[in-house]
Amino acid sequence: MPTCPVRTRRSLPLATKLDTFLFDLDGTLIDSIALIRRSYVHTLRVHRGYEPDESVFLSGLGRPLRWQFRELGADDAEVEAMVATYRTFNLAHHDAMVSAFPGAVEAVSELAARGCRLAIVTSKFRSGAQRGLKHCGFDERWFGAIVGADDVVEPKPDPEPVVRALELLGSTAERAVMVGDSPHDLASGRAAGTRTAAVAWGPFPRAELLATSPNFWLERPADIAGVAG
Repeated sequence: MPTCPVRTRRSLPLATKLDTFLFDLDGTLIDSIALIRRSYVHTLRVHRGYEPDESVFLSGLGRPLRWQFRELGADDAEVEAMVATYRTFNLAHHDAMVSAFPGAVEAVSELAARGCRLAIVTSKFRSGAQRGLKHCGFDERWFGAIVGADDVVEPKPDPEPVVRALELLGSTAERAVMVGDSPHDLASGRAAGTRTAAVAWGPFPRAELLATSPNFWLERPADIAGVAG
């Protein structure tokens, strides 16, 4: 398999050539944050009778739904009911509110054509990730692995999802970069030993992402392919 030489946009001494790219999905490849926010607000209106502050929504963004609702003090039964409410609303509005970020499909397609190993590492369920990929024009065959929240015991920011993806791809952390829009993505990659690439087009403040000391900073989706060449 051909390797993909990696160049950083910053002056970092990265001599290792990388051929493995692990992508978060929501906020990284697909523009779905407005739908996620609406689904979350709808769920709390139904089950708690109030709208959450933006800071509450953002604090849980990038973590699995069950984790988010447990953080609100829900017991197991209420957590499952809240997940069901969220997913019903989310699926009903998914196709109308979700699209690929401009240039993202082309960038991932280019990496696949170069023979790079690609995976999705997401905190949503695998079925939801597959629906989002298909709807937004990503060929699932480009990805040698899709690791969702239902595939692991400990989700991001734990390294388990990244380690699992590397195992499925038959690759190693030294050859990989984790690309994501949230501090949880970057923490997961770093804990697993990969390089990390922060994207500027997601909902998290730039300062919060830079505080994780990512190896790469990507200003637009087209820069994903630029990392590899």
